[in-house]
Amino acid sequence: MKILFKNATLIHEKSPFHNQQKDVLVVDGILTQIDNFIEESEATVVELEDLHLSSGWFDPCVSFGEPGYEERETLANGLLTAAKSGFTHIVLNPDTQPVLDSFTDVSHLLQKSEKNTTSLHISASLSEDSAGSNMAPLYEMHQAGAVAFGDFNQVMKNPNLLRIALDYVKSFDGLIQAYPLDGTLNTNGQMHEGVVSTHLGLKGIPHIAETVTLARDLQLLEYTQGRMHIPYISAAASVDLIRAAKKKGLKVSCAVSIAHLHASEENLMDFDSAFKIIPPLRSLKDQRALREGLLDGTIDAVTSLHQPLNPEIKDLEFVHSKEGSIGLEAAFGILLNYFPLDKIIAFLTRGKSIFKIQDSGFQIGTPADLTCFSPKGNKKFTKEQIYSSSKNSLFLGSTVKGNVYGCLRGNSIQLNS
Repeated sequence: MKILFKNATLIHEKSPFHNQQKDVLVVDGILTQIDNFIEESEATVVELEDLHLSSGWFDPCVSFGEPGYEERETLANGLLTAAKSGFTHIVLNPDTQPVLDSFTDVSHLLQKSEKNTTSLHISASLSEDSAGSNMAPLYEMHQAGAVAFGDFNQVMKNPNLLRIALDYVKSFDGLIQAYPLDGTLNTNGQMHEGVVSTHLGLKGIPHIAETVTLARDLQLLEYTQGRMHIPYISAAASVDLIRAAKKKGLKVSCAVSIAHLHASEENLMDFDSAFKIIPPLRSLKDQRALREGLLDGTIDAVTSLHQPLNPEIKDLEFVHSKEGSIGLEAAFGILLNYFPLDKIIAFLTRGKSIFKIQDSGFQIGTPADLTCFSPKGNKKFTKEQIYSSSKNSLFLGSTVKGNVYGCLRGNSIQLNS
């Protein structure tokens, strides 16, 4: 199989082809040739308006639903959504029922996803049934293909279990994910604790619900000298804590959701449950700190924090609505509102190394792993642009810039019609 991309602008800050317009030939899934002009009669030609190519995009924190919550999203449509949104790699959360806490759970989903353009990577549960009591069989799940371990959206109430896990996975250089949200400090909290929550009469979630837990977990990391990834941070003080930890040389990484770079507590003034997410949207001051932390490298990656929810649990009165929003489809277009293109591509690709996912850029002879897009144009984000089964997006009505054409990984290509 031969695929020829014509007149594509290549974006990769570390590549000699960066910002150059080239033809790119992929043969049998391998990046074979990059030149000013390539002619290949047997190739499928891809020639699109203002075509840009970059390394395939990566999202480190995605939920679908299967198994257990297929009414929210199936694995097949979730991976198709990711591919159409430009993502060649995603890390799937154990946000399932039953949770992913065994060799069989991990291997089954990986086998089921093998033929998709988007490569599935799994973050398995750290504890059995994500109950926080007994450690799950981490090494067995690592052998099955899990790239990280963490109890999704749950703080580890037993710090000794987290300490043991950080120590245990060092034997195979494993990665522990720690979710910084103290449930005792946000009991019945509905949104960020601040002026807006007071005005609306809603119980707030203070930023210390995040920072107290984060500070504890970083101390455990320093003690064990393991590897830890924080799937999301939302507060300015959290950026400071991560920055200080990195200066100490700790092996810590973190991500920020695109929602938190785009929206704030002020978007909840109308009690719109679409903006009810975890962690909560915080103040404009926090938002500025998150953007700055992303630009200076304190924050390693961005995530769509994609969490499909069916209307029966989302489209309710604000206090009864479940937290979560989809985000894969709007991710690139939202980021273009706030950052230069070169930086955005870095944000969408540099997180791969945390999970030991290869990023060969435009190196000849390596497996093809490319996202196709254009940074030109802008439009309002509408439900017609949503590929997910669930439509719970806080980005509806927002301006999205550019256009995602699709992606290619190996011999599999997904281009939007």
